[in-house]
Amino acid sequence: MTPPRNWFDQGGKAYARFRPGYPPELARFLASVSPGTGLALDVGCGNGQLTAQLAAHFDQVLGVDPSADQIAHATAHPRVVYTCAPAEQLPIAACSAQLITAAQAAHWFDLPRFYEEARRIGAPRAVLALISYGVPQLEAALNPRFDRFYWHEIGPYWPAERKLVDSGYADLPFPFEERTPPPLEIRKTWTLEALLGYLSTWSAVRGAREAAREDILQAFADDLTAAWGDPALGREIRWPIHMRLGIL
Repeated sequence: MTPPRNWFDQGGKAYARFRPGYPPELARFLASVSPGTGLALDVGCGNGQLTAQLAAHFDQVLGVDPSADQIAHATAHPRVVYTCAPAEQLPIAACSAQLITAAQAAHWFDLPRFYEEARRIGAPRAVLALISYGVPQLEAALNPRFDRFYWHEIGPYWPAERKLVDSGYADLPFPFEERTPPPLEIRKTWTLEALLGYLSTWSAVRGAREAAREDILQAFADDLTAAWGDPALGREIRWPIHMRLGIL
């Protein structure tokens, strides 16, 4: 008998392959509220999903991430430069960036030190945006089983910082002149492989595997496969985008 497929063993390139991209409306909005479009800085840029989109609106974009592996798989663009550096020590001149973003990354920062750097490098009235996307919402027939997996089965394996993402960064200190962003969301039509590949990038899934709880993962994959139907069928997935938006 053929053993069940291990959907969660995707290898090191899964992050770049499966993470959902941001809608173009996000970069467009950020450019519209920035005091200029000379330089944008994307901190904790990962593989450059937002970084490259900002390049459509800014003369130059710098993507910064402490992970050399993430930078190695970053999305290339002629107006984007990527470099390895921590959020608390940014390789950029004072008063130079009109926009500073951190997408799905701020919960890992030493925030007081990062905020100090943001104030140092920000141009007058520069915009700082801490962006996150929430728990994915699946179609009605799939969502109850997904919610049980997310909140209860792998919930204990999330790092403590994940609670900040779940709250949309509402609990983060944010000592800036704050603005209210428009409602935005990520919307994708994904196959079963794409969704489970995305879940394989979660730190909680890695934690469950390291704890020898492959049974949790396999049971969920089996249940979702049965409910999905044809694995090649595209189904809609939505993530609400949350943002703390401030003027430096």
